[in-house]
Amino acid sequence: MSDWTAFDDEVARWRDAGQEAELWWRDDDAVDVGPALDRLLQIHRATAAPLALAVVPAQATVALAARLTDEPMIDVLQHGYAHVNHAIGTEKKIELGLQRPAMFVLGDLGTGWMALERLFGPKALPVLVPPWNRIAPPLVPALPEIGFRGLSTFGARKRPDPVRGLRQVNTHLDLIDWKGGRGFVGVGPALDALVRALGNARTENREPVGILSHHLAMDEGAWDFLMSLLGRLRTMPGPKISPAHDLFASREARG
Repeated sequence: MSDWTAFDDEVARWRDAGQEAELWWRDDDAVDVGPALDRLLQIHRATAAPLALAVVPAQATVALAARLTDEPMIDVLQHGYAHVNHAIGTEKKIELGLQRPAMFVLGDLGTGWMALERLFGPKALPVLVPPWNRIAPPLVPALPEIGFRGLSTFGARKRPDPVRGLRQVNTHLDLIDWKGGRGFVGVGPALDALVRALGNARTENREPVGILSHHLAMDEGAWDFLMSLLGRLRTMPGPKISPAHDLFASREARG
């Protein structure tokens, strides 16, 4: 398993190659204020790391919107519509699947976007984060047609733009071990995943590497690791953490 030395060595490889590793930070399932959100925002401020907060539109509160008003380095992404599982039988959990007519699914997403735009104004980006990181492939081409400009799931992306007008930027390190007790995945496995994703980005796909947290589900180990990682990234030369509004900008806007 990797340790911090392996992480430092991988960052050094980027520097030796004259390249700058690009990372970003996404946190899922936001709906309301509370102690967990406060802790998340404390880490955000302490590390100066831009944060992309994936908010569930059907549950989002006015209090959450007010809490984020004075947070210039937080972008709001759309986390599905209601985070409701429509899977049948032994299917993996999914909200944005084909268990319902596509027009219903897309209609929900449109309704959700209007709710986010009303609550969060310009902080809301037209970027879809599917619950459970799953969306039926036949739905993806319709996303630009209903106003989305970005898509974010988990794992290496196949291409930067899955369809015209839609930028995909994924996450690669999930701090939660969902299949093994739903606690922190552990320092070793977390760094293994991060070093592997950074190595792939350097040698193969050049994509930004995403850190995925879930403030409502994290134990002390996950909180400690998140603070350590973001703090380390802030002080070490080379890597940068980019805000979502830059990553999901058009190619023309990014230059």
